[in-house]
Amino acid sequence: MSITIYHNPRCSKSRATLALLHEHGHSPEIIEYLKSPPDSSTLRRLKNKLGLPLSDMVRTGEQEFKDNNLANANDDALVAAISEHPILLQRPIVVSGDRAAIGRPPESVLDIL
Repeated sequence: MSITIYHNPRCSKSRATLALLHEHGHSPEIIEYLKSPPDSSTLRRLKNKLGLPLSDMVRTGEQEFKDNNLANANDDALVAAISEHPILLQRPIVVSGDRAAIGRPPESVLDIL
């Protein structure tokens, strides 16, 4: 089974999640989403695989969230904002088949493997 992690190597939770995947014998495809931001269709697929509202995929503490007045934004506005400012994407996100999980805490991704 193919596993992908949307990873930020500067994030301790992202590093811990990647290490956990390796500890369990997985060699995921690593997408450094700050270098290769997901497009709008990818973000919508991630939302569906997560089974969460798009708002749960957004890092609300980032300055870009405040600067773009995203507190009451709809899905289209959030997708556009994440595409333009990938730092807003919650991290890490692990995808396995048709399921995904946010690695906060890192152990939460084990449920989809």
